[in-house]
Amino acid sequence: MLTYQDVVIAPIGVLIDAAQVWDDMADMFKDPQSWYESQVQAVADNGTWVGVSAGTASSRFAMTRKQFADAQVEARAIASILQDAHGQFVRLVGHVKDLVDQAQRAGMHVDSQGRATYDTSKLSPYRTDYDETVKKGNAAAGEWTKSIADAVRAVDDADQGVRLALHEAAGIKDIFQRIPDQVLGLDHPFNGDALGDIELYEAREAKRYADQVLAGQKPDDLDEWARLMRDNSGDQVFSQALLGSLGPDNTLKLSNKIDDLAYFDDTKHKGTYLRLAGGLSDSLASAMKYPDYFVDSQDRQIPFGTPEYDRMLAEARRQNLDPQFYTRWRTALRELGVKNYTLEVAADQAPTGAKGHNQQVRGYQTLATLMQQGHGFSPQFVSDITDDMISAEKKDLHIWNLYGKFDSKSGDAWFANDPVDASLDVMSRNPTGSAHYLDPGTQAGKEHFDYLFGNGDGSRDWNVANTTRWGGPGGNVEYDASNVLDADARKGLSAVLTAAATGTDPSLGPQLIPTSHTDANDRIFRHALDVLSKQGDDMPAPLRDSMATVMSNHGHEVYATMGVANQENAPLNQHEVMEMTKQVSRSEHSYGMLTEGMHSSIVDGFYDSSRKPEDTLSSAGYTVGFMERARYLALKGDQHDFTWDKTWSYHALGAPITLIPGVGDAAQRGVDAVTTAWIMDEQHRQAEKLTGDSQATYDHRRGELNALADQWYTINSSWADGHPGYSAHGGDGVYKQIAGWANDGNYQASGLAGAQ
Repeated sequence: MLTYQDVVIAPIGVLIDAAQVWDDMADMFKDPQSWYESQVQAVADNGTWVGVSAGTASSRFAMTRKQFADAQVEARAIASILQDAHGQFVRLVGHVKDLVDQAQRAGMHVDSQGRATYDTSKLSPYRTDYDETVKKGNAAAGEWTKSIADAVRAVDDADQGVRLALHEAAGIKDIFQRIPDQVLGLDHPFNGDALGDIELYEAREAKRYADQVLAGQKPDDLDEWARLMRDNSGDQVFSQALLGSLGPDNTLKLSNKIDDLAYFDDTKHKGTYLRLAGGLSDSLASAMKYPDYFVDSQDRQIPFGTPEYDRMLAEARRQNLDPQFYTRWRTALRELGVKNYTLEVAADQAPTGAKGHNQQVRGYQTLATLMQQGHGFSPQFVSDITDDMISAEKKDLHIWNLYGKFDSKSGDAWFANDPVDASLDVMSRNPTGSAHYLDPGTQAGKEHFDYLFGNGDGSRDWNVANTTRWGGPGGNVEYDASNVLDADARKGLSAVLTAAATGTDPSLGPQLIPTSHTDANDRIFRHALDVLSKQGDDMPAPLRDSMATVMSNHGHEVYATMGVANQENAPLNQHEVMEMTKQVSRSEHSYGMLTEGMHSSIVDGFYDSSRKPEDTLSSAGYTVGFMERARYLALKGDQHDFTWDKTWSYHALGAPITLIPGVGDAAQRGVDAVTTAWIMDEQHRQAEKLTGDSQATYDHRRGELNALADQWYTINSSWADGHPGYSAHGGDGVYKQIAGWANDGNYQASGLAGAQ
């Protein structure tokens, strides 16, 4: 393997010189070929020489003339490979050097082995945070070292690919491959089939390993196969060559075979097989790459997600102008997606003789499992595939149903037994694609939303798990029972809703502060409030975290709705916000996320100079009262659930608040202080009774309200000290003010429809 030093000192420029030499060599064979053809081969072919010897000579002369032609093909192929190699190395070696420069600018020293260490020479040992600074610097050094090592490995991967391509282009053969040539009297013929593309040779080699696995064998060089996929899976030429040679059917079979090896048959190499699966998924993504924009008649780029793009897409498809590879594969997958395939995780869900033993999976379940392991899928492809899956399940309502459990508790959550939900999870990684798919402002978007979220007749049946019961003589007969929800049901739906309504990628963690939104994001948020609030207690529990994130991300509008006394001044429907807050409150984690998010919007509001200071304090109190009322109403039917059985800890929510835009550290410290105070309130009330007394709002949330008052006073002290009843010095006026408004907000919220 190449070392860091090998990479940074490599004279890459000589590759261009070598490529030119090989091109010149190809030219040098042109004249000898012409001369040989006219002066030598013609002697045997011009009719003056006849007989057996003439025929033999003609055949031999033709082979020799072909060697002149093949030599040109081989030489030009090698020249092309060297030119390709130069381009790759310029990019990859340049990345290594860029990383080193960045590390050095970040205060690191990078040694001759590529190891980064934190440079403390310019750091005063007397600074109060010396130890903490060094600790953070050392941790960063480890990350820089890994990044540099990964970049060096990428150069080595490319180098191995170049070596393979040169070896194949030169037609180097082993002893058995040379036997036919020796029979023909050729010691080492030139390669007339040489290719000038590194990726095509690597695709051929990757296909060889894939064929071994498809034949039920283990690959004879697992590491080399992994390198091939790691180095090339993002390259469309490689990906289309590999997948094109496999075909859609064998690609699905290969995916299942790799999973079988990873989880059952060769578990000691599980990590490598999973990386191979990820590489195969990435290859699918690059092979099925769909244009992110169209170019109109005025040479303007029309991006995905716009009405103009949709119109141009419809017209392109009307004229059958989709990319050919894309069209062939999508058409084939529509048929193969409903076909049965063998996969051990499904076949072994039940013992021999029981229902579910040796059950098979559908092609779309395999496809969705594969897609979840990769990245970079075009939003149009994911949208198309999801539509095709939905079309299939509308024709056969129980097409995905399987016996057994495929969830995180069973350890089999990696398998996408519900391919629609899995595809939505993949879709959620692209917020623009998610918003386009669920936008109620379009006919297709509204149909998608209503079908998936259960709005109206014909909405989706999410019960994809078969169950059985025992009965009959002696209770020894197994009967089919009802279909039920999978334990991980709607995981993808929750993620895609978050992405579509917030414009953020949920895989990067929930964004509990307001961010910028498109019109589509806003429409989806409001439509979700409308549809899901009407479901009341029937709203699916997996959507609680998502809606807590969405409401926090649209925190300015939600806060402005919770924090006012009447609907006329609220940007959102207060009844819908109450009902949604109520549903979110049925989950400890979800309610904690929403509370933390609202703290961010409340403290952010304290800095709003366009409002009167006293109004920002009253809005804070009203919001806390509103949320307390929603929580009470959500849990009043179950005293046990009210305590939630857990002790709160700061940021146990798994979603630390990031800085409030435009305000900075001071506001962040304020949010932290308020949330910490609220956590302490929660810890104190664990054993208390649930009460509907509005006066109890302040008693239950005293610490939280007082912390909010403290933050408000810090920002508005000049105004407060000049207005009686708001001072925090020598009295508790500001605390009484926010307490009163909290109780008023609680009382006012009790009259909303969602509070009935």
